Amino acid sequence: MRKIRALVAEDSVTVRKRLVEVLGADPELEVVGEAEDGRQAIELCKSLRPDVVTLDMMLPIMSGLAATEYIMAYFPTPILIVSSSTNRGELFRTYEALAAGAVDVLEKPLGNELDDDWERKLVSTVKLVSRIKVITHPRARLAESVRARYAGDAAGARAEPASAPGSSAGVPGWPQRGRPRLIAIGASTGGPGALLEILRELDAGFPLPILLVLHIGTAFGTALAEWLDGQSSLPVAFAVDGEPLPAAGVGRVIMAPPDRHLVLRQGRLRLTSEPLRHSCRPSVDELFESVARELGSASAACLLTGMGRDGADGLLAIHRAGGVTLAQDEATCVVFGMPREAILLGAAGRVLPLPQIAPSLLAIAQGKDLRRTP
Repeated sequence: MRKIRALVAEDSVTVRKRLVEVLGADPELEVVGEAEDGRQAIELCKSLRPDVVTLDMMLPIMSGLAATEYIMAYFPTPILIVSSSTNRGELFRTYEALAAGAVDVLEKPLGNELDDDWERKLVSTVKLVSRIKVITHPRARLAESVRARYAGDAAGARAEPASAPGSSAGVPGWPQRGRPRLIAIGASTGGPGALLEILRELDAGFPLPILLVLHIGTAFGTALAEWLDGQSSLPVAFAVDGEPLPAAGVGRVIMAPPDRHLVLRQGRLRLTSEPLRHSCRPSVDELFESVARELGSASAACLLTGMGRDGADGLLAIHRAGGVTLAQDEATCVVFGMPREAILLGAAGRVLPLPQIAPSLLAIAQGKDLRRTP
């Protein structure tokens, strides 16, 4: 069996040698090159064409962000960020790299680990990342011919209708039942870039609150809301336990903070430390299911790119309650995992390419019935 070929880019000799040692000890992996700065990482990636790159953000000559942008523009390769960046500026660069096409992020070893959990996580993550098919331009992933196929406003966007026992999708007269009170969004691998594209298309007058769960390592999630806030016309902030759901007509993006579930209960946002679900906290399912229970047909949800199946059951709960349910399509997902599971369950009322999701959210906010098939 062909080994997975890895390139390690890290300026610290100690850390680089440890990464090489751990990866090289696995029979399915082979380290084909080592880079000590960003420029060398680019050169070796171009000449060696590895299956995966582990990349530090803080590199000399060219930063990890600059290297990511260049690699993804000229010879796209799955990139795993391995970083210890925890201050605001460095975290922002990590988010920018994820938005530019890096697949995932893993915290560097501290050197005082008492077991081999970190080594196992590194190896498994490198293997997963290596299997992801990346593209050249993360924010323009559809060719013009495909974009034309989906042209038109959101109400007329191409759909893949789904049905499920107890579903009320397509029920006539939905506008009389009331517009959705909020939009819930869930994302994982590839999520920062997808969210950025969506939020940049929604202006400050967008009238519905958006509740958001995004999977990212706890060490890297602390400044994510602040970064998104700087990229979006809508205010973005972490949820505060007990705060009321914003009034109708008030557009805000409210995120689950790292390591806390975000749920809606009796009109208020609650943060909980309940057990992990699908190995995740926050969990998309926890949010979606609470919204379905609380709002029923006055709810809307969108499930974006991500690995695993978190969010699929929750999207089905909203679909069965009569809410609007959207899922990102395979062609525009970095990882077609979570949306695929939802589609297989019959949970997705519409399956849309990423460029059509923001217009669809606007159509929902304007009261258009996206439950019906075109």
